[in-house]
Amino acid sequence: MGESIFQQYMRKRNNIVKNRKILQNTHIPEQLPHRKEQIDKIASVISIALSGEKPSNIMVYGKTGTGKTATLHYIGKELKKADPKEMNCSFIYVNCEVVDTPYGVLYNIGNQVTVDPGQKIPFTGWSFEKVYSVLVDMIDNEDKVYVVVLDEIDRMVFKKGDDIFYYLTKINENLKKSKVSLVGISNDMKFLELLEPKARSRLGGESLVFPPYSKLELEDILQERADIAFDPNSIDKSVIPYCAAIAARVDGDARIALDLLRTAADIAERNGDSVITDAHVKSAKNSIEFDVVSEAIKTLSSQSKVVLMSIMLISEKELKMTTGDVYTKYSEISDYCGLSRLTQRRVTDLISELDMMGIINASVKSFGCAGRTKEIELSVPKEMCSLLKNDPLFKNLDRSVRTGQTKLI
Repeated sequence: MGESIFQQYMRKRNNIVKNRKILQNTHIPEQLPHRKEQIDKIASVISIALSGEKPSNIMVYGKTGTGKTATLHYIGKELKKADPKEMNCSFIYVNCEVVDTPYGVLYNIGNQVTVDPGQKIPFTGWSFEKVYSVLVDMIDNEDKVYVVVLDEIDRMVFKKGDDIFYYLTKINENLKKSKVSLVGISNDMKFLELLEPKARSRLGGESLVFPPYSKLELEDILQERADIAFDPNSIDKSVIPYCAAIAARVDGDARIALDLLRTAADIAERNGDSVITDAHVKSAKNSIEFDVVSEAIKTLSSQSKVVLMSIMLISEKELKMTTGDVYTKYSEISDYCGLSRLTQRRVTDLISELDMMGIINASVKSFGCAGRTKEIELSVPKEMCSLLKNDPLFKNLDRSVRTGQTKLI
């Protein structure tokens, strides 16, 4: 038999990375650099769970890559160390971007509460009310405190509304022995404003903001991982500052810094090089830049996708547009997609978020006595935004909306 197509690449590859897991975004290190203040604050609130008391609910805010999820996973590991047999408290984590239905959230929580196959909630088939009732019974059987972390909590609101949070925040009223404390993680600082007053008042508690990492902080994060991941003398001294500088310009996103370092190492290995250099980082930046933007577009909330689709459709006829133009088209598309319309002020906020992500450019333009507005244009190639055309949200979008007139003449 002839050799496979992979063998030629395996022969050429020079293994530089000795521990690949360390370079993954999902890896939670023993220590989290530059997040002691946030860890201490959350731990101080949650600590009473170890004595069987219910901690206050917590809302954690911050941009992508600021260590929110890593910090909460770290807190979960520390809770497990303090209570190895989970006699007094248990830590439950749910990613609301992955588990994006109210039923799914309750199903996920319930099946982390119990390990007994006979008691597990089925993946589908029950009414929401039955799942909730069974979950209450399951939790109350244990007589402990449950710290439930709901990551990407704003995604759930955009997709399915806030009813699930109302049920979860009132769950303690239905419990006699156990207690539930909620920790919400959101990229949207105005998340609570999206909730109905009844859910907002119940979810409110402690709030904590994670600031973006600075360039020097990103260097520390990368250096700690590089010391474990790479063989000695296999990385140029300028590589880590270079990766950190690039990520610092993108809202201090540690994930981007790690992606750059990991991809640069992979490129060096594929080339058969023995040392990772700035040239490998430049190549990595070019190769993942498209992926970063396209992934950002894919993970936008439904409302943000409609706003971006509106901008994209208008840009097919005009290079620049105003907030009013976008809102007119947004209103039309949201009606076709069956989404409730947001106010123009909220759409303006979403435009600002797209601007901060680098997907569009929105600059304030003054018209003197007539007031001010934002002048908007796409800042990424249109083929990237064309990813939206294949999104299930727009499958029933009428062709007249895609190509129709955007301004009254």
